[in-house]
Amino acid sequence: MIVRVDRQWLSEAARLMLPGDPDITDHGTFAAAVARHMDEVMDTLVYDQPHHRAAALMHQLIRVPGLENFNELFGVVVATSYLAASGIPVNPNPKAVADLAARINRGEVSVREVADEIRGWIGSN
Repeated sequence: MIVRVDRQWLSEAARLMLPGDPDITDHGTFAAAVARHMDEVMDTLVYDQPHHRAAALMHQLIRVPGLENFNELFGVVVATSYLAASGIPVNPNPKAVADLAARINRGEVSVREVADEIRGWIGSN
């Protein structure tokens, strides 16, 4: 089963899981995240595994902020929620996650590198 998120799913995640229900300041980044995690080339998913799609969502939402604040936290929440919705529970180290989010924000890691790190969260329960 492939979980497909939409703008409403992202909006609800922000509303329910972030402090203060931050305003959406760029709806376009939500649209881009929705498109990016399900992108296909020649009928083949670009991000073919759940941790790849979680990484694409996280990378997009952090690199192109869509909220007035808490964008790094939002990227983490969306990635972990996406994996949980895909039936893949994770329990990553909070310090490592914060470090990854900061490196994404600074443009130091690619989406593939993010996926590699997220893969390490799987089975870390």
